Amino acid sequence: MTNARGGTALLALAIVFGSTFAAVAAGGHVFHDLNLDGVRDPDEPGVAHVSVSNGRDVVLTGDDGSYRIGLEQGDVLFVTKPSGYAVPRDEHNLPVFYYVHDPAGTPGEMGLRYAGVPPTGPAPDSIDFPLERVDEPDRFRVILFADPQPQTVAELEYMRDDVIDELVGVEAAFGITLGDIVYDDLSMYPRYNRIVSQVGIPWYNVAGNHDLNALAPNDRYSLETFKRTYGPPYYSFDYGEVHFVVLDDVDYLGSNAGMERPHARGQGLYEGRISPTQLAWLERDLSHVPQGRLVVVAMHIPFSSFNQEDNPQRHVANRAELFALLAERERVFAVAGHMHTAEHHYFGPEEGFAGSEPLHQHVIATVSGSWWSGPFDEHGIPTTWQRDGTPNGYYVMTVDGSQYALRFKAAGKPAGYQMQIMLDSSYHRYNQSGMRDFRMGQLLGSPIDRDQVPSTEVLVNLFDGGEHSRLVLRIDDRLPVEMKRVIRNDPFIEELFLRNAETRKPWVKVEPTSHLWAARLPADLAAGVHRVHVRASDEYGRIHEANRVLEIVDSAGGGSD
Repeated sequence: MTNARGGTALLALAIVFGSTFAAVAAGGHVFHDLNLDGVRDPDEPGVAHVSVSNGRDVVLTGDDGSYRIGLEQGDVLFVTKPSGYAVPRDEHNLPVFYYVHDPAGTPGEMGLRYAGVPPTGPAPDSIDFPLERVDEPDRFRVILFADPQPQTVAELEYMRDDVIDELVGVEAAFGITLGDIVYDDLSMYPRYNRIVSQVGIPWYNVAGNHDLNALAPNDRYSLETFKRTYGPPYYSFDYGEVHFVVLDDVDYLGSNAGMERPHARGQGLYEGRISPTQLAWLERDLSHVPQGRLVVVAMHIPFSSFNQEDNPQRHVANRAELFALLAERERVFAVAGHMHTAEHHYFGPEEGFAGSEPLHQHVIATVSGSWWSGPFDEHGIPTTWQRDGTPNGYYVMTVDGSQYALRFKAAGKPAGYQMQIMLDSSYHRYNQSGMRDFRMGQLLGSPIDRDQVPSTEVLVNLFDGGEHSRLVLRIDDRLPVEMKRVIRNDPFIEELFLRNAETRKPWVKVEPTSHLWAARLPADLAAGVHRVHVRASDEYGRIHEANRVLEIVDSAGGGSD
């Protein structure tokens, strides 16, 4: 951090921890590793015009693949993987595209609970980055995780059995986890990595607020364990015709900062913010990216959220500065996690984005759902529906040149499971005392009394819908009716959370969902059995369809037709 708040603290740290290592001029080569041994041999050619960065400056390699750049204590030197090349992977399928320069290592005087960077010693005479030549098609798929966030070893196993099992061998170019890889217990990183590696593809990672070293005195030292495990907190890479940018937008205020009472583990507050150093790096990074190329920004905290927008932990406080950089690009898409909801936001001039097209940010549903809460399913895994009525799961991003689309995949469900149809018939369905006479979900389905028809709404939660989604309701062979988007709580989640309070973590509360649609049943619908059909067009223009059987009974004595 270079702001006033962090500057004094960093100066004090430099004095207390005796940082005596001066900046050095580092150099090396980015080269084509023909024999894949990771060592540059005399006959292995350099790769020209590749970006190399220390997190501040960005330089391009020369015709022979060589570069020179400054290096300071604590820097992570990294290469921006160019299209048509692959970087090495470690035994856990983590991309190795960086060199950590920390001659003295993480200061031991901090007493961090989880291991930071070990002393690296002086920088080598040549810091070389091997690349393997590969075929990268313009059309490819990416697996996106948000907030796996296991709090216990048992929850790590839930993730394994609920999500990883069905992804083993998936056809995708790589995966990205958008932060909150674990839930504060950073000792889980190795086992988490071993489990995710079974998917069998390269896996990139974003730092989240639960990936912090909580005992760190400030943001500067808050990702020492992350750095040791995954490398730079922010970086970029190319694949096909797309430039991917990973940002660190969690600004840690320091151990016990903002807390009324000291926390036993030193947990302090954080805010959504991108450091000035990082913004300067991004400007230099993008200056080497062709204008027509799609830029995908991956981050943890979103630019904005539907609920609690005034909460500094739920949005990026200085998004205007980032918007100014991104507005110069022709095509930008941003994806984030953190919220444990599914949301779509479109930023234009009214929101401070001056680009030629609105900036689309997709906040994706999480792997952990409602933090692995909820009653257990038949496999002994929490049902863990999110507070906005979305099942837990992950996303498949499809890229075709500069075009992109995301598709939600509910864990353990068929790919076509994209919505839930409910009937809002009972006035007192939110009343817990009234629920005792009904089984779970009975008040949101059939049968309903003929007298209830005029007052009954059909509610549809299109799990990944947004303001551009369109839903059409059709009852039997009647004319279709366009449904209206409403912002309210999902009634299924209301009931699920009320009935299963003992399985829900104490902070898990229902929140209004941004992807609920409503339409009133036709008042003249007769007693009998009817077909409810919903056809939805989502934010990416994809069509989803679902059905529900509606049974109407005539309790006045007429029976059914």
